[in-house]
Amino acid sequence: MVRVITGLWRWRGNPLCRASDRHEAWLTCCAVLLVVVAAPLAGWFGAGQVRSALLADMREQRLERRVVAAVAEQVTQESPAKPEDPRDAESDYGSPDGQKPRLRVTASWPVPDGTRRSGTVTLHHVVHPGERFRMWTDSRGRPVGRPMEERSATSHAALAGVAITAAMVATVEAGRRLAVRNLLRGRYARWEAEWRRIGPDWGRTGSSN
Repeated sequence: MVRVITGLWRWRGNPLCRASDRHEAWLTCCAVLLVVVAAPLAGWFGAGQVRSALLADMREQRLERRVVAAVAEQVTQESPAKPEDPRDAESDYGSPDGQKPRLRVTASWPVPDGTRRSGTVTLHHVVHPGERFRMWTDSRGRPVGRPMEERSATSHAALAGVAITAAMVATVEAGRRLAVRNLLRGRYARWEAEWRRIGPDWGRTGSSN
């Protein structure tokens, strides 16, 4: 980068260097600086902000949610594995082969006021009627997903940082291309004006007519 800036500074005195050439060179230099320095900084800052927000949500979830012992009453449906719904109840156990069967189970579980609530929940491990299993509920006793873990928050924040960096790089490059296009249009317009001025006399130098 230092060599590029030094070369650009020396090139500014070249008689063949037009003003539009200098503008385009400085524009490219600024774009490179933004991509190399500013974009990663923006991604890092954005990732930090997202991680802080996610960790705050995680702490709130851990304060609000709790594990209760539910009793399966009836297995009503089994469906193929598919992406998890965050509203599903989630047990502490997964399938050993990594595949998570989804069972629609009618169950009952205790709620904070001392009563029991019944409903249909989705589990990711096999249970049978009468068996107990652990599930997550909120402060009102409603089935919820497992609280977010810190590593999940970090992963989501990292993805957000990458997305912010990529978006800024794309924005800078789009702005650079647009600016260069405008410079080229101005350059072509000046060429056409100059050609209209000297074109009629082209080739007549030194002639007697």
